[in-house]
Amino acid sequence: MSDVWERLSSLPSVSAPIGMRAAVLAPLYEDAAGDVRLILTVRPDHMNTHAGDVVFPGGRIEDGDDGPIATAIREAEEEVGIPASSVTVLGGLAPVAPGRPRMIIVPVVARIERPAQLVLQVEEVAAVLEPTLEALADESRWSQRDFHNHPLWFFEFPEATLWGATAFMVRELLGYLR
Repeated sequence: MSDVWERLSSLPSVSAPIGMRAAVLAPLYEDAAGDVRLILTVRPDHMNTHAGDVVFPGGRIEDGDDGPIATAIREAEEEVGIPASSVTVLGGLAPVAPGRPRMIIVPVVARIERPAQLVLQVEEVAAVLEPTLEALADESRWSQRDFHNHPLWFFEFPEATLWGATAFMVRELLGYLR
């Protein structure tokens, strides 16, 4: 995966479709060993929606946000302490409608300089997962299961399960690396 950054240069521009309500940041960084890692969060069990789910930092667009990129960067800074100044947007993934009416999520892919210490907003983040792209690209770790008559992808972490819209986004991201 030495050419990850080159391959990700083919990502399309971030789109802002009609009906867009939220944006997420898919933050990537290179660790000291040269592995590229993705930052994911685990939502607390007390959340009203998506409790315990593995998700990207992100959230609803707020007044004053100048589009999905601004929303994704603001939310990543609020939720896990990634400074906006350390984010370089690489492009976007296909907007996702996760089954809720009029809810379209725009994924923004970025290279970041990982801060020495992530600062979690404990109301929205129970834990951070930082898998390598190499581990995520291992097809033997993925399974597909039926969920309400729709096949969905699942990736098991010891702490939680990646599935649903976020798994869909991760698999699309991995498609750019093949």
